[in-house]
Amino acid sequence: MTIRNIKDWGLNINLTPKQPFLISGPCSAETEEQVLETCTQIAHLGVHMLRAGIWKPRTRPGSFEGLGAVALPWLKKASELTGLPTCCEVATGQHVETALKHGVNALWIGARTTVNPFAVQEIADALKGVDVPMMIKNPVNPDLELWIGAIERISHAGIEKIAAIHRGFSVYNSPKYRNQPQWEIPIELRCRIPNLEIICDPSHISGTKTWLYELAQQALDLNFDGLMLESHITPDTAWSDALQQVTPEGLQNILQQLKPRQLDTDNSDYLNKINQFREIIDRLDTQTLELLSRYNPSFL
Repeated sequence: MTIRNIKDWGLNINLTPKQPFLISGPCSAETEEQVLETCTQIAHLGVHMLRAGIWKPRTRPGSFEGLGAVALPWLKKASELTGLPTCCEVATGQHVETALKHGVNALWIGARTTVNPFAVQEIADALKGVDVPMMIKNPVNPDLELWIGAIERISHAGIEKIAAIHRGFSVYNSPKYRNQPQWEIPIELRCRIPNLEIICDPSHISGTKTWLYELAQQALDLNFDGLMLESHITPDTAWSDALQQVTPEGLQNILQQLKPRQLDTDNSDYLNKINQFREIIDRLDTQTLELLSRYNPSFL
């Protein structure tokens, strides 16, 4: 596959060699004021791209599913005010056409869509002849082949500006995070497609503000290329995923604490393999502790 790096997407994204690509903005576009206030306040924090949910595929009916195309002009206005490019999630071919018509600069495919090859192919068909950056989130279930298949479908449509987004995997009764990171899967993805850049989405892995810094730092330690962190001017009143969004001040606090990893080698194959082994060991350690605590609660 021919894949162009984020810095070559033609969106005036200026990254230093050790600087992660940063996407931020509200989970959902709720009102024009909420979108503009959030985006203008985070624009000076080192954010490279603004995000907002326009169409929101939800688990249960009755949940807020986004305002749709009516909110796209707000995202465009946020871009005009800040000078930053924008992105949003698409789940159908019609979403692609509508988002591009309103000047959205980049698109991503969500986890619930990645799991469906028919839906991904519909999006790929809508992208033929279009030059737009596409980011593909992992499927909700831990299936590397589905993830790679979605990336290949987008690539076969002629898209070269591609990145992956790791947002964790759904498991029943997750002990800590909303979605389990299972870091070995994105690490294996990088081994399979070495030129593919991977962005981590700590907001959806964590499901709460509590672990955002921990997960973001771990992603940087594992040589991820960027972060997607949800922010909201008043997250406690958010219409969707209130617990995992941070205020602009909270975002700033996280970013100030993050430390880029200091590498002793530039050999990407070595780094990918050693990280894979580390994550397998960490996962086995965690599973061992969970089993011990389950059968002998006094152990912990």
